[in-house]
Amino acid sequence: MPFRAFNLGDNLLKAVEEAGYTEPTPIQVEAIPKIMAGHDLIGIAQTGTGKTAAFVLPILAQLFKTGGSSQARGIRWLIVAPTRELVVQIEENVRVYAKYLPARIATVFGGVSERPQIKALRSGADLIIATPGRLLDLVGQQHGDFSALRFLVLDEAERMLDMGFIPQIRRIVKILPSKRQTLLFSATLSKEIELLTQEFLHRPKMVQIGRRSNPAETVTQLVYEVSAGLKPALLIHLLRDPSFDSVLVFTRTKHGADRIAKRLGGARITTATLHSNRSQNQRLNALKAFKSGEVRVLVATDIAARGIDVDGISHVVNFDFPMHPEDYVHRIGRTGRAQAIGDAISFVTPEDRDALRSLERFIGRGVVRKWADDFDYHAVSSQERRENHPFTHGKSPSPGNRSARTPTARTGVRRRESGVRTRG
Repeated sequence: MPFRAFNLGDNLLKAVEEAGYTEPTPIQVEAIPKIMAGHDLIGIAQTGTGKTAAFVLPILAQLFKTGGSSQARGIRWLIVAPTRELVVQIEENVRVYAKYLPARIATVFGGVSERPQIKALRSGADLIIATPGRLLDLVGQQHGDFSALRFLVLDEAERMLDMGFIPQIRRIVKILPSKRQTLLFSATLSKEIELLTQEFLHRPKMVQIGRRSNPAETVTQLVYEVSAGLKPALLIHLLRDPSFDSVLVFTRTKHGADRIAKRLGGARITTATLHSNRSQNQRLNALKAFKSGEVRVLVATDIAARGIDVDGISHVVNFDFPMHPEDYVHRIGRTGRAQAIGDAISFVTPEDRDALRSLERFIGRGVVRKWADDFDYHAVSSQERRENHPFTHGKSPSPGNRSARTPTARTGVRRRESGVRTRG
């Protein structure tokens, strides 16, 4: 089915063709006609399936049916997303599709000045793309007229649920006209998401593409079993392969992300980081550098990486194995997007084996174990011994600092054995 069959209008079709789209993806085939027909919609699909275009194209077509300028003032379309990165990604996509339409588009999110966002709300942009917190802050200051709103999109609803944004979403929905078209997109259809759809949507149609427990078929999944102390060396070893040309590395903590970035930088591997301790400009610049290929590796935490939509990611590396199977599926969905090929590599320590077994039950199959060629699994450098030593906490013990050395622990044991109580 070609895009022309959707009756989107010549201006939209021209932009779609220039963007390099040839055929609609399955979710676009299923969702666009239902949205064009005016139905509320629940869209369940993995990341990388063309979900954003599935809701942006039909709404733009309805807002600008004749291709002429819109005479209506006021906000007519609101997209709510969980993170500022996702807001920026959606805005970029909308501007590509609306290239030949007179759409007034604005973003609202924290970490930057409120002034231009207030101006956009007052001037009556057609479309506002926002995170819940900043939007409520500005609405609370009496900025923004939503009386003309026709469309509400709640994107990545499962992540908003995980991040505790549902009370804010309820407050936002209360200020919107009850007569509107509402679209909710999620990677999962949990009981909690089903309850939300009953609360926010009216007789919605359902579109479900694939099963959430089955990651994209275009992603090759591999596990490297390795000790915790050898993970940085193994990552650097793998990155010596030139096929690792655009690599997204996931860590459990922001401090871990900084440590890895420092090690990779020391190995002369261009690296950027993405986590909540980075300023908004730093995060946007990191994404821009990664997209352009200026940096080869982006190290990120789960929440900060939500909404990363970068074509051509060759590898995703789970440096720290995710605690929840859903996070694993989300992470590896960053590669192998839109029928492209990608590899997902997970480092698994002995402590991660139970989590790996849970993941394999979740996705319904085993993950292939891999052995790195020409890598010494028994070698641990003196630096890695210091970084992972339980008593030094990353610092070399000095001869005069007995409290940082292993014999102190043995002394404490002898005290306990002799019946002397020591304070822990």
